Amino acid sequence: MTKAPKTAARQARRATRAAKREETRSQRRHQTHQTFEDRFTSPPAKPVTEPLVALTEAQADYGDLIEEKRITFGIGPAGTGKTYYATRLAAEALDRREIRKIYLTRPAVEAGESLGFLPGDLDEKYEPYLRPFKDALNDHFGAGHVEYLIKSKVIEPVPLGFLRGATIKNAWMLADEMQNATKSQMKMLLTRIGKDAKFIINGDLRQIDIDERSSGLEDAVKRTRKVEHVGAIEFTRADVVRDDIVQDILAVYDN
Repeated sequence: MTKAPKTAARQARRATRAAKREETRSQRRHQTHQTFEDRFTSPPAKPVTEPLVALTEAQADYGDLIEEKRITFGIGPAGTGKTYYATRLAAEALDRREIRKIYLTRPAVEAGESLGFLPGDLDEKYEPYLRPFKDALNDHFGAGHVEYLIKSKVIEPVPLGFLRGATIKNAWMLADEMQNATKSQMKMLLTRIGKDAKFIINGDLRQIDIDERSSGLEDAVKRTRKVEHVGAIEFTRADVVRDDIVQDILAVYDN
């Protein structure tokens, strides 16, 4: 006569535990689903931005190449908008949820790649190298939202030397000042590309701060010339959009 109540009690406890397990699983699924979404819904809010418009024919061709290719090289002088234009395109791709992350990198030539002697933690040491990217990101997202996206690792600055062994997936990699990357560093960077990723690699071959014989940018462009999903565009002095005086200064130095 006592077995039935005991059996009923056990069944009730099992049902309670099962309900708790299902609730826990549901919460985990919800958290996993929300992780990426929450990164974009937390304040500060993103301001309304002006649409990106190519200022030169070269910029328009550059944008088309980025859209078409997996890896794009932008070669040319300072002031042509290579970094700004590519970064704004990456920000738009992030806004459209076409990618989950933006990676930012460049060779830390002045700090010997180790960044060891600079004050602060790694993020603080690398901060000066990010300013060209941040101009474009701030114009698109607003400074407060950019800081939020960096803290939540949606936008991730990473020194070039720290990419070894990584696989970049579902993201854009923006690599700047790559005329100062060595041939081995360039090979390492190019082979990091993974599924649903794009790499935009920029540099100015007239501003090499390392031994020109070891610079990997021009070498990489030549080696990948016939690779189907790789493209390159060369900007000229006539494509400078920063200010007219920059064209005049470049003319003096070019001559």
